Amino acid sequence: MREQKSIFQNIDWLLVSLYFVFVIMGWFNIYSAVYNENHKSIFDLTQNYGKQMIWIITSLVLAMFILVIDGKFYEAFSYVVYGVIIIFLVAAIFLSRDIKGSHGWIDIGSFKLQPAEFAKFATNMALAKFLSTIDVKIKDFKAKIISAIIILLPAVIILLQNDTGSSLVFAAFIFVLYREGLSQNVLIIGFIAALLFVLSLMVSKVILLGIIGGMSVISILFMRKTRKNMITIIIIAACAASVVYSVNYVYSKVLQQHQRQRIDVLLGKQTDLKGAGYNVNQSLIAIGSGGWTGKGFLKGTQTKYEFVPEQSTDFIFCTVGEEWGFAGTFVVTILFLLMLYRIIFIAERQKSNFTRIYAYGVASIIFFHLLVNIGMTIGLAPVIGIPLPFFSYGGSSLWSFTILLFILIKLDSYRTFILK
Repeated sequence: MREQKSIFQNIDWLLVSLYFVFVIMGWFNIYSAVYNENHKSIFDLTQNYGKQMIWIITSLVLAMFILVIDGKFYEAFSYVVYGVIIIFLVAAIFLSRDIKGSHGWIDIGSFKLQPAEFAKFATNMALAKFLSTIDVKIKDFKAKIISAIIILLPAVIILLQNDTGSSLVFAAFIFVLYREGLSQNVLIIGFIAALLFVLSLMVSKVILLGIIGGMSVISILFMRKTRKNMITIIIIAACAASVVYSVNYVYSKVLQQHQRQRIDVLLGKQTDLKGAGYNVNQSLIAIGSGGWTGKGFLKGTQTKYEFVPEQSTDFIFCTVGEEWGFAGTFVVTILFLLMLYRIIFIAERQKSNFTRIYAYGVASIIFFHLLVNIGMTIGLAPVIGIPLPFFSYGGSSLWSFTILLFILIKLDSYRTFILK
């Protein structure tokens, strides 16, 4: 393998440029979201936008540090990084203070570190390392089990921190497994399970079980009456019934009251504009009031009078909608889709299996965040509190996405030096 002459050799500048565009746009939208007449300077370090400037500067330092390190380091130490982050996740349960019901933050001086954010890129590295190992095939049962453990271990620990939103992000890795050869039947089963989950919350359990039983009987009558087919139908029906019963149990016994309310509001089972549905309702008002071209920078009334809670973090997208209108949200969405397309393009040009798998992990994580964050601001997804990549206020979030993306940029820069 030849050596790189410069850390900037073979860098994908389109991806780097998109990163800078998002970070700057995010900074100005955070400024607009928390702007007030007493603190007009965007460099005011007492305000969120001033602090975000610090996170941006330190993120750039992190990016440079990642580019300086030899690209072989990331594959060689994938399991070590994963193990260290797992330790931090466990430590957070016992060392963190309760912040809005969650125990996922570790205080380091005046800075609060959220290990759950860093678990995403660490899990991505570990999964890419395992799946790229010689003789590992995702079609093998053992490989499926080990992959599931790598993904579910941090997700379960984060769930124990009472951070449901961050734990759900790990479901995005199903797309990575599918790209590496996981049967499409698994995706179909997952879709059906999700559909049953929703129907179980909207339709009477007795009616749903009756439908499952009826469809099973019809299948038996019209399919070839072989022993194998009969057993398959019975197993499918039993699994579907189990999902229905488990959903009701989880909904009633596991989910907290505020989580049940958010799901009920999303499904239209209740209208609570002053309670669980308040955030989404105000977000929709803000986005809708922006019209086609928006009200203009710093002129959002929903923003100025703080009608939308968490507007600089989880609901940052409604600031874009109110001040820049449909045109602004369209541009932001297209730029994100361009980033996703570019990442997939980069993935498919790799000679290294590790880099390809890692790249698909990056695309999957960003796609999940984009889908859920924008979805919850327009009422199409439950409010689970995950940030919009590179936009939302927060050091842990910006750092983790910077690390996630720039490791890929570094790995991709080695593509011409790898012999197939």
